[in-house]
Amino acid sequence: MSEPIDGNRWAFKTADSVLHTGSENAVDPEDLVMLSGREPTPARIERARKELEEHGAAAVERYLP
Repeated sequence: MSEPIDGNRWAFKTADSVLHTGSENAVDPEDLVMLSGREPTPARIERARKELEEHGAAAVERYLP
């Protein structure tokens, strides 16, 4: 049998491992930028903030099925 994966034993965290789905917390603009696969910059975060204001949590569905 294989050993269960222990999250504490990973040497690094990827962007995917620090994202959350929004079911436990609200999605913030930085999450939305990271979800798109881009680096968060002030301009991208501002654009994401406007998108979240306009579409709410449904803005996430542009990037996730």
